[in-house]
Amino acid sequence: MSVKTLTIDGKDIAIEEGKTILEAAKEAEVPIPTLCHLEGVSDVGACRLCLVEIEGSRKLLPACVTKISEGMRVKTQSEKLQEYRRMAIELLFSEGNHVCSICVANGNCELQDVAIAVGMDHTRFPYQFPSRGIDVSHSAFGIDHNRCILCTRCVRVCDEIEGAHVWDVASRGSSCFIVSGLEQPWGDVSACTSCGKCVDACPTGSIFRKGTTTGEKFRDREKLEFLVNAREKREWVR
Repeated sequence: MSVKTLTIDGKDIAIEEGKTILEAAKEAEVPIPTLCHLEGVSDVGACRLCLVEIEGSRKLLPACVTKISEGMRVKTQSEKLQEYRRMAIELLFSEGNHVCSICVANGNCELQDVAIAVGMDHTRFPYQFPSRGIDVSHSAFGIDHNRCILCTRCVRVCDEIEGAHVWDVASRGSSCFIVSGLEQPWGDVSACTSCGKCVDACPTGSIFRKGTTTGEKFRDREKLEFLVNAREKREWVR
């Protein structure tokens, strides 16, 4: 496979053709914030936090789904980008019901981490206080839609790694929400294998293990990484 050369924040990078800007930035150790990206599953560009500036383009493009090209010149940390990212985080906080002080993921939440990274300490937008439900019908897990940011990690992990496709996105626009089965209570979905991969994939406290309280949620990302590597390398095939 041919190699392409590009520049990210002044760094010259050579990487295989077909890679994304996010993959190139990671190889060059250039940090780009993300929420919907998760190693091992497909990228969808949902959170828009990884927007970058590309010389010659009037648009801001998501690094996770934009392929590199020869001679591309990329900026990842301009003042314009920082403002867009801060605004995106502010909107996530204003449109949901994120009460960090009583959340199971408090202190171990990627939304919190990105908010700190982009310098967001308040939101300029009015809080929507949507009426969202909580489903604890599953014997081991629960989902709190108030904390969901619609990153769709759970959807992709369940579909692409576990192969159960328990989760999907229902409705449209601001009314979108994560749905289990055919809009059934999670505990009634026979396809669910109770593997817990959606819990490990969730960046917030939306999907959690029952019995956890404030700040107690943990994730086993090494399990997901192991499964992806084993599948790609066919390590379990004899």
